[in-house]
Amino acid sequence: MAKVSIIGAGSVGATTAQRLAEKNLADIILLDIVEGLPQGKALDIAHSSYVLNFNSTVTGTNNYRDTQGSDIVIITSGASRKPGMTRDQLTGINAGIIKEVVTHVTCSSPDAIILMVTNPVDAMTYLALKQSAFESRKVIGLSGVLDSARMAYLISKELKVPVTDVNAYVFGEHGQNMVIIPRLNSVRGTPLNKMLPKSVISGIVENTIGAGSEVVSLLKTSSAYYAPSAAAASMTEAILTDSQEIMPCAVYLNGEYGLKDIVFGVPVRLGKNGVESIIQLELTKLEQKQLAASAKAVKELIKSTASA
Repeated sequence: MAKVSIIGAGSVGATTAQRLAEKNLADIILLDIVEGLPQGKALDIAHSSYVLNFNSTVTGTNNYRDTQGSDIVIITSGASRKPGMTRDQLTGINAGIIKEVVTHVTCSSPDAIILMVTNPVDAMTYLALKQSAFESRKVIGLSGVLDSARMAYLISKELKVPVTDVNAYVFGEHGQNMVIIPRLNSVRGTPLNKMLPKSVISGIVENTIGAGSEVVSLLKTSSAYYAPSAAAASMTEAILTDSQEIMPCAVYLNGEYGLKDIVFGVPVRLGKNGVESIIQLELTKLEQKQLAASAKAVKELIKSTASA
């Protein structure tokens, strides 16, 4: 069975461990610096294996030696947002944590694929790529899968259709500058811009951008973890099963979409090698301009990360 290590046993990390264990796809190592935390959560998840009929092992640890030889390492370590904070404000706090974590990961699992969840995810994924010196196809950030899921929910709610009938794609930065192209979002194959007026679509777009902040403002003491863990588990499953599924993820671009030396959210094909290919869609001049504006914001964030 494959081996997946999750760095950070907070709400996102632990819930991701639970979701993956229940899929019975891999043995899970849950690591955290807090003694007892990963061990307790791992044991609690393991106690559910009989009820839910899975054979994946779940082990908690404070030692990176236990993560050796991982096929995938999911990084969730770092501070989470509090009410009123943007993802970008976490840059200085989380950059140092990610540098240390990635150093350990590269030593213990040099052949692993890294999935980055820590915010701001575009900048942290870029940092992980440079720190690890891994091939770019093996360092992937969670961005569009989560944002698209939130948009799909809002579309289904507006049109009163099952969310499974919705096909949603969100590009660009995982933050205020995400790019949503209505014609690329559809319900049962019909583009969204042919189903709803611009004013309603604008509301859905605005609510998608603010979805994470809304959860933070309601929870008050933590950020979202059910949807982010579902997105991380879905990406992991696509890699472990070599499904070749197309998902919007934060990946390194070197000329695609006219962008270079940046980690940015675009549709990619995920498989056993990580990013199997980057899907290049034909965009209008206006859509390309929106992408460029989002990329500019990400570049500035990456620049600030380098000095953090």
